[in-house]
Parts: sequence; structure tokens; C-alpha cells
Amino acid sequence: MSGIIGHTMYAVLAGRAAEHRRLPVARFIHQHYASYLCGAYLGCDIQTLPEAICVDTGKEVGYGTAPLEKSPLTGGEVRPWSLEFEGKTYRPADIHGLFYGRSHLVFGWKPTERVHSVPWDHLADYCAAVVDDAIDRFGAGERKLAYLFGWMAHIVSDSLIKSIQPGIELDLLDGKYTPNNRPIQDLVTFHEIGVKEFGLNWSALLGDLAEAPVEPIQLHYMRATRPEGTLPEQFSNAWAPHLEPLLRAVLNENRRYQAIRNPRLLKEYELTKNGVRWECSEKLSRQTGGLRYNEMVGLADRADFRHALWSMAEAIADLFVQVINRSPALQSMPESSGPTWPEITSKWKAKR
Repeated sequence: MSGIIGHTMYAVLAGRAAEHRRLPVARFIHQHYASYLCGAYLGCDIQTLPEAICVDTGKEVGYGTAPLEKSPLTGGEVRPWSLEFEGKTYRPADIHGLFYGRSHLVFGWKPTERVHSVPWDHLADYCAAVVDDAIDRFGAGERKLAYLFGWMAHIVSDSLIKSIQPGIELDLLDGKYTPNNRPIQDLVTFHEIGVKEFGLNWSALLGDLAEAPVEPIQLHYMRATRPEGTLPEQFSNAWAPHLEPLLRAVLNENRRYQAIRNPRLLKEYELTKNGVRWECSEKLSRQTGGLRYNEMVGLADRADFRHALWSMAEAIADLFVQVINRSPALQSMPESSGPTWPEITSKWKAKR
């Protein structure tokens, strides 16, 4: 699935799977839900930046590293966007090259740094070391832990949907994850599953996500700080503390620009009523080769799209379990926030 809609849904489902399995992480995931969902998107996708400036309006447009020939706002000219920092200019592709592999760990490194890729069978070791450092070295509070488990959800889901790792079977239109089928995945997830089945308020979820604060633990797991703690003891390579100031600026830019993107995305995914039938935008229809919305829903059903989502959540929850098994601190945490209201009522209501 593409971008923020996909990763948000993966995280929502993984949180429910964790709750069903009675994992101790489910409690703080749902207590710090905005940070959990933020970690599931901005915890990895540091290229969430403008690609260009609309010449007609002066507004930032596009999405970092995706080429843009004309403004989506006016159809007019665009000029490249850059981040100016400490006397240097960084295009989104530069930032992607510097940081993408550092957040995704198991893939995404530029060719000269692929030696730093974390083997899949060591991912849980890496994540557990980060969790232990978060608890031991980054102060009290569990919000940062919720963010970390969101980040883990992104790594797993990206690896599976992009076929870096096996585990997800999906033959939708022309494959598992292609430019032509991503609108189908996003629209069906947004409307049929998110709104109709789960009752999600996408505007609120995406708004809260963009407002979630930067977590300093992200600089640690991206190895852009001075190496301290359990993580550098187990993974001593790739530490680059000189990148810390730039990464802090990038993480702030991610949140600032996502707040700008949100209303545009909500508009893009809107459906309009045409008689008795709902229709998506012509842009998204063209991207699928001219499919109408009802045809997209039918394709997703025939491809058993919901089973693919279920499989994704199970795979993410499996990593959660592996990390918990490696972390005594997580194992000692309570599974829940205490008795439920029915349990309280049964004990506290008047006996006479």
C-alpha cells in the first residue's frame, strides 16, 4: 500500500493483534496512539518533504524524491525545493540517500553503505537493544516506546509489501505493490475498511500523527548520535554523530510538511456520488488504467485484500513478540491498565 494510508492501517491492525495476544506493548500503544502512528510513518519515511515549489502560488507541492513536472495546484511551472541548513542545500534525494537506510535498517541503504544493512534474522535483536536503551537512557515515560513499536511496524510492512521479505500473498491488478494498484489499496483501505468497517476518522488520525513530537530515540536508532548504550555494543557500525543536527531539522520538516499534505490527501481520496454509485477522482482512476471505484472494490475482494492485511498485522505482531522475548523490561510491564469497567462494576456496585 502506498504511503501514509497503508502504514497507518498496518499499525492500526497490528495494535489490535497485539491487544488480542495480550502483549504488554498493547497498553502503551493505545495510551500514546498518535505517537505510535507517527512512528509507523515518520519513524521511517524521512523523505516526507516537498519536492517542489509551485511558481504560481509559492506553495510547497509534491512528495520528496517523486519527480514533479507541473504544479498539482495550478498545472503551472514548479521549481525545485531544497532544505537550507547551516549554509548547505539539501534536495529530498540527498536526504533520502543520507537517512533512508538508517531508518529502514534491512534495506534502503545507498550502494556504498549496503554493508550496514541489518540482516532480517537480527532485526529483533536490533529493535530490542533500542527498546532497552529507550528505557534506560531516554528518561521516564512510555510515549517513546509507543513510537518505537510504530517504527517496527513500518519496517516489517515495507519489507513484506515491497517483497524484500516473503510472507504476503497479493495479486491485485498487476501484482503486489505497483504504481497502478496503489490507488486501489489506498481507496479500499480508506473507505471500505477504514471508514465503513472500523469507523476511523482519518482526518483526526492524520492530524494527530503530524502533531506528534520528535522522539530523540529516533536519532539513536538511526545511529546519528554519539554511540552509547546497548545498541552500539551489539551494532557498532554506521554511527555518524555528525549527522545529528541535520537529522533533527529533517524530522521537524517531516512533521511540518505532513500537516500541509494531510488536507490534500483527504481531498484526493474523496468519493463523489454519481447516481447510486460512488466515484473516485479521475486522477486515481487513470492511474489504475481507467477503473471506476466499484471495479476497484471488486478487484480487492477477489484478490482477498483483507487477508493480506491480516497477514501483515500478524507478521508485525510476531516481531513485537520477538522483541518482548528479548527485553526483560518489557516482560515486566503490566498487560493492561487495570480492571475493566464491568470488572469494577461487579465488585464496587451496591450490594443491597
